[in-house]
Amino acid sequence: MKLFSIAFFVFFIMNLNYAQTRKNVFFEQKALTKKFHTIDELEDLKKGELVKLYTDRINEIITVLPYLALTNEAGIKLSDIGIKESSDHLKSLNKHHTMTTDMIESNEGLISEFIPYADTEKIIWGILYFEEVIKKVRIGANGNF
Repeated sequence: MKLFSIAFFVFFIMNLNYAQTRKNVFFEQKALTKKFHTIDELEDLKKGELVKLYTDRINEIITVLPYLALTNEAGIKLSDIGIKESSDHLKSLNKHHTMTTDMIESNEGLISEFIPYADTEKIIWGILYFEEVIKKVRIGANGNF
């Protein structure tokens, strides 16, 4: 029992420590699109799947675009680009993360309510357009993908 308590305590501290260190990150890898699609692939999907892809692409754009002048890479910390990790900076970043999460939730509700009424080819066009924007963001100013 004592070993279990110690292991649980160590795991808890590690999780707490990890959560605290991630607060100073602009955005994480999990916010990024993992796969880009061709028009043929998208035409084979059902409308519900297309709406999900549409939503995911908008979420990435909302998450990454505000930081574009600072970084286009996931996992970058304030200190990585020379910004002091002061309490004011961390508060601002945390507030922005909270507001971004709220905006994403709001957009997801709006998208799930209205986008299913759109023509399938327009949803596909939107996904392809968003994916091109995302690719350009990932390429960055130096042309590195």
